[in-house]
Amino acid sequence: MVSTLRAAELLMEHGYLQEQAALQRVLDEIQEDVVFLAFGAMDAELSDLHSEYLAAFFEEEFDKESALESTQRRPMIPRKKIHAYLSRVPGAPSDKSTSVEVSRTVSKAYSGYVHAASPQVMDMFGGDPPVFHMGGMRGTERQDEHRADLWNYFYRGTSAFAFAAKAFGDMDLFNKNYACVVHLEELAGKDYASERQNET
Repeated sequence: MVSTLRAAELLMEHGYLQEQAALQRVLDEIQEDVVFLAFGAMDAELSDLHSEYLAAFFEEEFDKESALESTQRRPMIPRKKIHAYLSRVPGAPSDKSTSVEVSRTVSKAYSGYVHAASPQVMDMFGGDPPVFHMGGMRGTERQDEHRADLWNYFYRGTSAFAFAAKAFGDMDLFNKNYACVVHLEELAGKDYASERQNET
């Protein structure tokens, strides 16, 4: 997660916004998985879903000398199951179906950058006269949009670090990360903790 956040920031600063967005799709899953595993560790025992996830995570890629002869077929835990689990953790929004739908929508939108869907590809088209920006989009309005969007990934990453520290029982590290989360909110003029309390 740390390396991917740094890479996304580097791409954004140089105007490679398509590539930044593709990495944000990677970050979506990494961050969700860290939080999923952290809450599983904080429970008294892991759920069947956690056990399935971990079995797939630790499975070797190939079981033969040649990759083509390998019989390994790494299972993938459906993302919708992870989203459903995360919609039920403490602190999640009270409207579970909206929470799941938001996660699904973000995932699908950023998949368009990974799989080159037309709306996302057309983000590269603009200017006067309009052209496809093949050398990055540094200095365009899109860069400002992507810079603002990247804040979400640093915020979610810092939150995931806090959950992981808590799962390992390191309350000092949890408190430091949580202080960073609060500081990021203050810098952005947001107060999610109060919003969550108002929902309950």
